Amino acid sequence: MAERAPYDLVLRGGQVVTASGVVTADVAVRDGKIAALGADLPAGRVERSAKGRYVLPGGVDSHCHVEQMTAAGIMNADTWESATRAAAFGGTTTIIPFAAQHRGMDLAEVVQDYHLRADRGALVDYAFHMIITDPSPKTVQKDLPALIRSGHGSIKVFMTYDPLIVDDAGILKLLQVAKAEGAQVCVHAESHDMIHWATARLLAEGKTAPRHQAESHPRLAEYEAIGRLIALAELVRHPVMIFHVSTAEPLSLIRDARARGATLWAETCPHYLFLTDAVMDKPGTEGAKWMCSPPLRTEADQAALWQALRAGDLDLVSSDHAPFRYDASGKLAAGPGATFKQMANGMPGLGARMPLLFDAAMRGRLTLPQVAELGAEAPARIYNLQDKGRIAPGADADLVLWNPEARTVLSDDTVQDGTGYTPYPGRDLIGAVEAVYLRGQPVVNEDRLQVQPGHGRFLPRGGGDAAIWQEKAV
Repeated sequence: MAERAPYDLVLRGGQVVTASGVVTADVAVRDGKIAALGADLPAGRVERSAKGRYVLPGGVDSHCHVEQMTAAGIMNADTWESATRAAAFGGTTTIIPFAAQHRGMDLAEVVQDYHLRADRGALVDYAFHMIITDPSPKTVQKDLPALIRSGHGSIKVFMTYDPLIVDDAGILKLLQVAKAEGAQVCVHAESHDMIHWATARLLAEGKTAPRHQAESHPRLAEYEAIGRLIALAELVRHPVMIFHVSTAEPLSLIRDARARGATLWAETCPHYLFLTDAVMDKPGTEGAKWMCSPPLRTEADQAALWQALRAGDLDLVSSDHAPFRYDASGKLAAGPGATFKQMANGMPGLGARMPLLFDAAMRGRLTLPQVAELGAEAPARIYNLQDKGRIAPGADADLVLWNPEARTVLSDDTVQDGTGYTPYPGRDLIGAVEAVYLRGQPVVNEDRLQVQPGHGRFLPRGGGDAAIWQEKAV
């Protein structure tokens, strides 16, 4: 009887990329875990040459919306199957979308329903954030603590939008619960009153086209709300994650708060790095494809965000994938004469996030170790996904082979998600995903999907170290 090979899979001779560097090595996998890194490792049952390829950890997208209903009753364009297919083809093997409570909904029932849909549809692994819009006594005192203890280690709140907003008193209550239970708090931080005031003025002046949406979210709205959020976090002494930073000015607030000893986390998204509000200046309603909140900003903001990523002022890059088709089921649900206020906000991005970051490294805007950190290691570490996002013995064997000699051209015809369009049509990227492994099993191989819906697993987690206020001498 033949002896079993020491390893189930060996990727031979690739350029292995981690946050700490790039090294030529074999990567060996056993029982879904990375078993060894090194040169000339023993045989694997399956062997694959990775020479001339970069081997990166599977991406971790910690902010995306999947099979989620808006407060206006519009279902986004993706099922769990289509969203996670896009993730896989784009080199992402773990996602954290949202189980969204709307006003009057029972949080425990919301999470249970989301589990049912995810369990039968997911192609990659996943966890949840819980969106809280109704911090009622039952939600705060009963459901939330129980759900956190059962492995749902983070919540999200909005500081704007009429159907979603949680006021400062509600945020303080949620911060207290999160502190007691060791959970994370993630926040969409924009000033509700500033946006309401600016929107009313624009509509009164007849400025209703999508290109005016950016003006309806004044850049000061982000600055004011982030400053206020930091003050709330410092009062309770509990960390917050500031979602989708889009402008330059809040970066100084984040740096100053950290200098005072505050524990804060902050992210940005590819659309703020690669697009500006100029792209919305399209005829008719076409600009609606690029409507998101916060909105797209300026080239000066782009430059500041790139510098913040390189300096460590921003911790990670998420997609904020919020997919709506450009038709009556999505962006145009309110009809062809709808104002920007009546159109769904959000852009697709799950499949493009890691290819855009890889291209940025190939063009010298980031290093490949920074891509591994921002796109995989940091989100896994911050969100307490202990087995994800890194290439190291004992971690899940979530591995992506990138061919730096190939090209990826983004187009509406090649998107894998349900939106039907890309915000980056015609963009020519250096590099392409050649193969994707999840827990050592091939998920994508040379443009072919290798697994069935339900392959992904739920990842229970607590808030971890990132949910602990670090007492620092200043």
